[in-house]
Amino acid sequence: MPTPDPAPKAETPDATDTPRTDSADPWERMPEDALNRPELAERGPGTGAAGPRGDADGAEAGGAGAPPAKAEEAGTDGGGRAGGVFDFLPSPVFVLVLGLTVFAGWLSWRAVELDWAAEDASVTPLMPPLFILLGWIVSCAVHEYAHALAAHLAGDRSQRGGAYLRLNPLGFEHAFAGTVLPALFLGFGAFGLNGPPAFVDWERLPRGRRVMVALAGPLASLVLAAALAVTVSVLVPPGNDTTNWAIAALAFLAFLNLTSAVINLLPVPGLDGFEALAAALPGRPWVSVARANALFGSVAVFAILWFPVLRDLWVGLFYTLFRTAMPNPTFEGTVFLGELLLRFWSA
Repeated sequence: MPTPDPAPKAETPDATDTPRTDSADPWERMPEDALNRPELAERGPGTGAAGPRGDADGAEAGGAGAPPAKAEEAGTDGGGRAGGVFDFLPSPVFVLVLGLTVFAGWLSWRAVELDWAAEDASVTPLMPPLFILLGWIVSCAVHEYAHALAAHLAGDRSQRGGAYLRLNPLGFEHAFAGTVLPALFLGFGAFGLNGPPAFVDWERLPRGRRVMVALAGPLASLVLAAALAVTVSVLVPPGNDTTNWAIAALAFLAFLNLTSAVINLLPVPGLDGFEALAAALPGRPWVSVARANALFGSVAVFAILWFPVLRDLWVGLFYTLFRTAMPNPTFEGTVFLGELLLRFWSA
C-alpha cells in the first residue's frame, strides 16, 4: 500500500534576506536612518524612534547612545531649567530704570525747568524729586540683590535667574515689601528704610552662613552711601558750596542709604539685624512667628522713627556725623537741600 507523501513545511522567511527590490512602495526600501527626522539624529545612527532596541524601553538599555548628562554638565540649575551667565545679568527693567535715573539726574544738573519756565516765574522743580525716587529704587534693588547673592553663595539656588539676582525691582516676589514700602517710607519720612527680605528661605541656609546673608543688604547700602558721598566730595571740594540740584540729590541719596544701613541693624523683626540675631537662636518657635509678621515690625519701626521728636534726634546725629567726618563741612547743608527738593509739596 503506498504511503502518502508528507505535507510540505511552511517556508519561514530568512531574517537575513534583503528586502525585495520589486516592492511597489519605494519608502519601504529606504533605510530608516536615512529619514530626515531630528529625533533620530539626536539618538545617533542605527536607533529607532523608541530606542536602540526598537521598543519602548530602549532608552533604558543604553545601546549605542551616550548616557544622559548630569544637570551640572548640561548647564542647568538642577531644576530642569537651563542656566548660564544671563541668570546673573541685570534685567532690561533695571537697565531702563537706571537709564531713566541718569536722564533725570542730567536734567536736574542742567536745571532745565528754569529754562522752560517764563522769565521771573516761580518754578517748582520736579526733576530732582524724580531723580531721588528713581535713585532710591535702584538703591533698594542693589540692597535686595546683595541678600540674594549672599544666599546664592551660601547654598540657596532658588533665586538663580530670578528678579532679585537680576536686579528687577518690578519683578520681586514681594513687590510691596521690596519696592513700594521703601518708596512710601521715603515719601512720608524722608529717610531710608528697606522692607524685610521676605524672599529668603532661611531654613535652606546653613546656620553659620545666615549672618552673612542677613548683613549683606546693610553692607551694600553702606557701600552705596560711601560711593555717593565720595562723588559729592569730589564734585564739591572743601572750601566750596553748591546749590546744584543733581549734587544735592546725590548727597541726599547718600543720606538715605546710610540711614537704611544703620536702621536695618536693629534687632527687630522685619529688619536685617533680627535675622542676624535669629541665626544664633535656632529652634525657637517665636522666631518663625516673628518672621511671619516681619512686615508689621518694619512698619512699626518706621512709625516710631517718624515721630517729630525722635526723628529730629536721630537725624541730627547723622548730620553731626556728616559735619565731622566729611572733608567739606558744607556737605550737611547739601543733604538738607536735597531733602527740600524731595518734599516739593511742602514748599
